[in-house]
Amino acid sequence: MIYFDNAASSGVKPAAVAEAVADALKNLSANPGRGGHKLALAAARTVCRTRADAAEFFGLDNPENVIFTANCTAALNLAVFGTQAKGHVITTANEHNSVIRPLYELERRGLIRITVLPPNESGTVTAESIARSIRTDTYLIAVNHVSNVTGAVAPITEIGRLAGFKNIPLLVDGAQSAGHLKIDMRASNISMLAVAPHKGLGAPQGIGMLLFADGVTLKPILFGGTGTESENPYQPLISPEAYESGTLNTPGIAGLRAALAYTAAHMHTHAEILRGLSLRLYDGLKKIKNVRVYSPRDTAAGVISFNIGDLPSGSVSDILNDEYDICTRPGLHCAPLIHKHLGTISQGAVRASLSAYNNAEEAAFFLTAVKEIADHPF
Repeated sequence: MIYFDNAASSGVKPAAVAEAVADALKNLSANPGRGGHKLALAAARTVCRTRADAAEFFGLDNPENVIFTANCTAALNLAVFGTQAKGHVITTANEHNSVIRPLYELERRGLIRITVLPPNESGTVTAESIARSIRTDTYLIAVNHVSNVTGAVAPITEIGRLAGFKNIPLLVDGAQSAGHLKIDMRASNISMLAVAPHKGLGAPQGIGMLLFADGVTLKPILFGGTGTESENPYQPLISPEAYESGTLNTPGIAGLRAALAYTAAHMHTHAEILRGLSLRLYDGLKKIKNVRVYSPRDTAAGVISFNIGDLPSGSVSDILNDEYDICTRPGLHCAPLIHKHLGTISQGAVRASLSAYNNAEEAAFFLTAVKEIADHPF
C-alpha cells in the first residue's frame, strides 16, 4: 500500500513514539495530578515535562500555558469560544471547519460578526488584506498556517506583526504546519496556536494542544474535576488546570513528548525530503493532460490537490485505492469555503499528502496511475 493521506494522519509513527506510549500504558497508568502517590506523581512529571518541551519547541514563554486537549478541533474550539467577545472576527476562506463552524455558531447566536477573506492568486491571505478589514471592534484574527486543501502557506510572521501593532490577538491553526515548518510563537507574535500532533509531528492520535501567550484572556469551556480546589463549586481559573477537566491522556502525552524530541532532531532532513517529493509530484501532475492542480508548486507540508477533468474526486480516489492500492483523500476536506473559491464545491478534489517516509518510487507509481486514469476515463 502507498499511503498518501498524511494530512489526515501521519501513516508512520517513529519507533520512539510507540515505545513511549507502550511504556506509559505499562508503567504510568495512574491519574496525573489526581493523587500524591508515586505512580500519580510519575505520570504528572511526564505531563509537566511534555509541557516544557512543547513550550520550547514552539517558542512559548510559559509552559503552564500549554493545554492538552482531545484533538486539534477541541483546541480550536477552546480558542474561539474561550476568547469570545461582542465584536468582529477576521478569518480566511482557507480555514478548516474546526474554525469556521465555531465562528459561524457565534455569529448565529448574534454575538459576533465575521469577515472571511479570500486567498490571492498564490493561495494565501496577506497581512495587507487583513489590515484593510480591521474594524474598531475587531478582537480576533484567525488564520490557517497551511491550507489542508492546497498546501498554501500563510505569512504568519507578517500577520503577527500586524496583529501586535493593532493589539489584536492572533489565533493560528497549525494542524498542517506543526512538525513541517518552524513555528516560533514569540518571534511571530502568535497569541494562540492550535496543534494536531498526530500529523506532522508523528505523535499518537487522541491528543491535541492549544498554546497561548501570557496576556491572553481565555475562559474555560469544559467544566469538571481538575484535582485542585475541589471544594470550589466553580471552575478554577489558573492555567493549565482551568482548561483540562477530567483525566488526561497520559500515554498520548508521553508519545507526544517522544515525537517532539524526534521531530526536533530530524525536522530539517525531513523537510528537504518532503520538498523534493512534493516538487516531483507537482511537476509530474502538471504534465498530465486533463489534470488540474490547485496547489502552489512549493508546498511545504506535502499537500497537493488535483482533479482529472470532470471526474468526481471520490471516484478517482476509489480507483486509486481499489486498482492501484494508493490511499488519497477526496471531497471537500472539511474546508468548504476554499472549495467554493476554487470552484470545486460540487466535484471536490483529490488530495495527495506526502510525508518524509514516502519515496521517489511511490511518487512515480502514483503519477503513472493518475496518467492511466486520465488517459482512459471511465
